[in-house]
Amino acid sequence: MKPLKRHTRRGLLVAHVSVSVSWLGLTVGLLALGITAFSTGDPATARAATRAMKIFGDWLVIPVALATLLSGLILSLGTPWGLARHRWVWTKFWLTLVTTGLSVFSLRPGINEAVDRGAVDISLVVAPSVATAAYLFMTAISVLKPWGPTRRGRRLRVSARSVKAVDERSLSRTA
Repeated sequence: MKPLKRHTRRGLLVAHVSVSVSWLGLTVGLLALGITAFSTGDPATARAATRAMKIFGDWLVIPVALATLLSGLILSLGTPWGLARHRWVWTKFWLTLVTTGLSVFSLRPGINEAVDRGAVDISLVVAPSVATAAYLFMTAISVLKPWGPTRRGRRLRVSARSVKAVDERSLSRTA
């Protein structure tokens, strides 16, 4: 993929950060509702909390998760960071892919089952807790950019340096 133009890259970066933060906030909201539904002694409060979780799950989880995955993928492919050049980007990609899958195939069905059953178990507290921890971890590695390049990234760097060195030598010979 050819590099994104500056204004496109910056706009996409703002969109990616926005949907990523939205996904984190949505998950914290689901966690609060799950804790409320699980720990309350009032059946009406538990029902209201699980119904609110269903609304979040039905209308927000999948679009926000997919927007985060798609915008991150386009950003990684359209910038020098690349998808598989740096370990932190590669880690974020796989974690986002896994958490998107878990949101679609585990969290939403779990919420729907709790609403149908009228009872909440600990899984509606554990799932958003794990997701929140994963999103906070991804946020941290986005800021800190640890671990350096992957094997592929090192090869590309060496290749780029050798091409640059050859170009500089050929320029000095013609001057």
